[in-house]
Amino acid sequence: MSEIPCEKNEELRRKILDFAEVLKTEAHKLGEHGLDEQDFYQSGLFRGAIERIRGQFSASMKEKRGFVALVLDHMQSGGYIAHWQSAGEANRHDYSVRLNNGRTACIELKGCLDGNNTNIFERPPHADEFILWSVCSNPGADPRHNVWSGIHTRLSAEMIDRNQRIDGLVVWDWICGTTARPCPKLWDTPDRLTEVGPYRLPPPCIYLFPGTVPSVRNNPNPRINQLEDVGILQAMHACFQGRDDEVNEVGISVAHRGADIVRSTRISRSGEIRRASDPTPIRRA
Repeated sequence: MSEIPCEKNEELRRKILDFAEVLKTEAHKLGEHGLDEQDFYQSGLFRGAIERIRGQFSASMKEKRGFVALVLDHMQSGGYIAHWQSAGEANRHDYSVRLNNGRTACIELKGCLDGNNTNIFERPPHADEFILWSVCSNPGADPRHNVWSGIHTRLSAEMIDRNQRIDGLVVWDWICGTTARPCPKLWDTPDRLTEVGPYRLPPPCIYLFPGTVPSVRNNPNPRINQLEDVGILQAMHACFQGRDDEVNEVGISVAHRGADIVRSTRISRSGEIRRASDPTPIRRA
């Protein structure tokens, strides 16, 4: 029972921690810096190099955008969507997709969902559908923590507080289905991988959100979208061999508790609740 079928690779996590310790104590032996051990660590060279590498990994969106472009190109060439385009730097969303039924789906690209960037989104006024797409390129990340943190801690509160409707979420990137993040969907059916450019991708993890924004007075427990309500997610599901019993439903309900507005979040899959919260206050500074 979990909010997402996959989980972090504990063996890989242990190896990352072990290698980090080795790197901290043996880094002075690498390269041609000409410093002895004490001068090497006191000079700031090691820390500076680490910060530079960290910044290069976190700041660059090139690989993420390249991945999304390959996926959307594959969907377009297969006839699952009519057309797509990058929304450009001037817009708050990242991609605009014209669906086969003429509707417009807008996509906001996110990272691992556990950071403050998850809270930054704005549904475009012209969007018939609006989804978030989590591309988490950190192999050591914990997908279960990230998904719950994103959906309950961040997104549900933002939706209610700012009256922002999100139709769904897809959690899916090039690490899915690899040794770093094994995909349970492939255990009995490894042929469900789809080749897209250099990647071999399992079916995406799809989360359907409420079709309207929860409201204490008028809409305390809104109906959850069905797959046919969100065409871009339905197209991904069909194109990449998804199964209906793998689709997640996110229920969000709100109520008053004293002076607080509280929301409860539950994630269901195949008719079973996989995780649910207690009523949690919405706090804003």
